[in-house]
Amino acid sequence: MKRDEFLEHVHFLQEAIKEAHKGVKAEKGGPFGAVIVKNGKIIARGCNCVTSLHDPTAHAEITAIRAACAKLKNFELKDCIVYASCEPCPMCLGAIYWARPKALYFAADRLRAAASNFDDAVIYREVPLPPGKRTLKTVCIKVPGRNKPFDEWDAKEDKTEY
Repeated sequence: MKRDEFLEHVHFLQEAIKEAHKGVKAEKGGPFGAVIVKNGKIIARGCNCVTSLHDPTAHAEITAIRAACAKLKNFELKDCIVYASCEPCPMCLGAIYWARPKALYFAADRLRAAASNFDDAVIYREVPLPPGKRTLKTVCIKVPGRNKPFDEWDAKEDKTEY
């Protein structure tokens, strides 16, 4: 990586860290921030708002993705880069993959988050397990009509693929 490119990534990571600081000071939620960049410009910012919004999905990356997609009027973040103050949790990582940016950069890692009681290790362990082996009771009941929405989707000729 060239020095100028490295310094640009550092700059945007510092902006994500600023979002985390702002969120903590404003008592919005945990110590996490994110920015989304397109063509060298920040198009969206987000901080963790879990406690202030009473929303367990209001993580920094999610709030930034929502803002960026609204601004771009698109459900994908092609040609964008996500910068996060910390390694994204499994939920945020999934959302980032669904948003399809061209890259993700983060500053602190999940071990540092775990040291502050933000430990996602249980989720990483649970995801690959079959539903019946998870610690959260998880049951699939094969009710009649369960596949109908998928059949309708498959037959739809004017659908927007994602």
